[in-house]
Amino acid sequence: MLRRVVPSVASQHDRSQMSNDSFISKELSPDQLQRYAQDGVLQIGRTLTDEGIRQMRGEVMREWNATKDPFDPDKTWLQNSLLQNIHHKSDTVRRYYFNGPLVDVAEQVIGPNIKGATSQLTFKMRGNDKPFAWHQDNAYGELDPYNAISCLTSLDDVDEQSGCLWVIPKSHIEGQADFEHSLEDKKALQPVELEVDSSLAVPVPMKAGECLFFHCHMLHKSEGNMSEDRDRRILFLRYADADAVEVYNQRQPRLGRLIRGATKFAEVEQCEADLPLK
Repeated sequence: MLRRVVPSVASQHDRSQMSNDSFISKELSPDQLQRYAQDGVLQIGRTLTDEGIRQMRGEVMREWNATKDPFDPDKTWLQNSLLQNIHHKSDTVRRYYFNGPLVDVAEQVIGPNIKGATSQLTFKMRGNDKPFAWHQDNAYGELDPYNAISCLTSLDDVDEQSGCLWVIPKSHIEGQADFEHSLEDKKALQPVELEVDSSLAVPVPMKAGECLFFHCHMLHKSEGNMSEDRDRRILFLRYADADAVEVYNQRQPRLGRLIRGATKFAEVEQCEADLPLK
């Protein structure tokens, strides 16, 4: 039985306050939705104000510095560069994740029933020259239905030298890659490495505060940060259908906070429901 239904539209006052404070509201045009459907990736410009960048940087860097070890060339990219569930440690990230501009984008792309599937930092600090091989995010966690989106919000100006993202537009059309990534692999932070034809790959430089999102089947990678004086700090958020299940985990429901609409899974309905928004 469906019990908790989360409203799908913020009030005009809330949306105005969100824009004037830390976040910049977004609504995709029909042309943008069409380009996303065709290419599987879309840059949507700034979603953080200068104040939002300042707040988010300060909060996440406190947790990063307290939690992460220095770069170790003998560790995998994920072991060096990943910090999971950052919304548990940052009020600004939590507001952005649960009630920020990307939720409206996710509703336009996925539909009215939305949950948060992933929040993490993917940082390549200066000196981290590890590449992140070609992969699909759905290879790391295959979710059904296959309409989840990955949203990357840059906390720095990012270019090819500092390790920006590379994508192969339209590669999402090919669907789920044939790749095994077990629960044990996930726990050990073992990377996915797909063999692809990279001749159509394009870099995606970004300015601080800007965001792009892409389909769960989009092929993408990043090279190491070769800059001597710049970090590459990115907030990664993933949104999925509220009833999405983990194919690799006996089709158990993917846990994550119900953000919009309703779900048939009590576990999702209850997940993080009491986590405060400040």
